[in-house]
Amino acid sequence: MEFGLMTFADMAPESDLSKGLNAQKRLVDLMEEITLADRLGVDVFGVGEHHRDDYAVSSPATVLAAAAVLTKNIKLTSAVSVLSSEDPVRLYQQFATVDLLSGGRAEIMAGRGSFTESFPLFGYPIEKYHTLFEEKLDLLLKINSEPFATWKGTTRASLQGQGVFPRAVKGALPVWIAAGGSPDSAVRAARHRLPLMLAIIGGRADNFVPFIAHYRKHALAEGLPQDQIQVGINNHVFIGESDQQISDAFFPYYAQMMDRVGKDRGWMPMTRQQYDYMRAPGGALIVGSVDTVVKRIVEEYRLFGFTRYLAQASLGFVPHELTMRSIELYATEVVPRVREAIAKLG
Repeated sequence: MEFGLMTFADMAPESDLSKGLNAQKRLVDLMEEITLADRLGVDVFGVGEHHRDDYAVSSPATVLAAAAVLTKNIKLTSAVSVLSSEDPVRLYQQFATVDLLSGGRAEIMAGRGSFTESFPLFGYPIEKYHTLFEEKLDLLLKINSEPFATWKGTTRASLQGQGVFPRAVKGALPVWIAAGGSPDSAVRAARHRLPLMLAIIGGRADNFVPFIAHYRKHALAEGLPQDQIQVGINNHVFIGESDQQISDAFFPYYAQMMDRVGKDRGWMPMTRQQYDYMRAPGGALIVGSVDTVVKRIVEEYRLFGFTRYLAQASLGFVPHELTMRSIELYATEVVPRVREAIAKLG
C-alpha cells in the first residue's frame, strides 16, 4: 500500500512570452514540495508532462532528475509521460538516468494525455493517436526488458539489436499505465501485465467500479496472480484546518483552473454549486479537513481496493504556502490514519 502526491505544476502564463520568470518560480516551489514530501515519508511523487503556457513542466525526467539529488527515499514518477508523441528510446534513457541519480527510485507512468498540443509540436499526426500509443508502448516495454532490442513498427524507425544505454539500476524500470476510464485502457494494461492508475477528476467515484473490475478480470485472464495486481487511484485533493475554511479558500483557484482547461472544451464556467457537489461524499473532488479527507479516501479504498493512492495536491494557482500546508497534513495526519483504518478492514 503506497500513498503519494502528484502535480502538473500549474502556473500563471508568462506576461512576457520570451521569458520564463513564472516557470522558474513554479519549479523552485515544486522542488520544495517534493523535498517536503520526501522528508515527511510520502511514498511517491509524480510530475506530469504538458506543452502549454499554463504548465511549467514539459520534461518530467528533467525535473525528477533535479529532485533525485535533493531527496533520499521517495519514488519519482512521471504522471504522465505522453508516450504517443515521445520517443520510447529517449524516454527510457532519460528515466534510467533519473533512476541512476536516485539510486533506483524512478518510474514511468505512460498515458495518452488529455491535451493534444504535443502532436503538432513534434510532428505526429493526431489521427494516429491510438496506433502511436500502442506501438510505442510495445517498444518501450521491449527496450525496458532487453538492452539490445529488435523491433519493427509503422510509427518509428526499426531497431536491429542496437544497445539502449544507460540501463536503470535494476535494468527494467517500473512502468504504469495511466487511464481515465476507457475500457480499452484497462484491457491494454492487463494484456501487458502492467499496473493501472485511474484518474478520477469528474463524476462519482462509484461509476468507475466496473472499470477497475474489468481491469482485474482481464489481468487474471492474462495470468497475473491476484496478489500481483496493482491498482492506483488519483483524485484532486486539498486539505486544510476545517471543511469550511479550506473549501472557501480553495474554490476560486479550483474554479479558475477548471475554467481555463474547459475553455477549449466548451465547458460552462464552474459555479460554487457544482464545486460543492463535486466535493460531496462520493464526488471526484476531495477537499476538506483531515477528518473529511481520511473518510473520503477510505471510502474509495472500499470501492477499489487500491494498492497506490495519488493525491493531486498541487494544482491551479494556489498560493505556495497553502499547498505546502496541504502536503504536510496529508503526510503527517491523513496517510497514517488512512493506513490504520484500512488495516482494520482486514
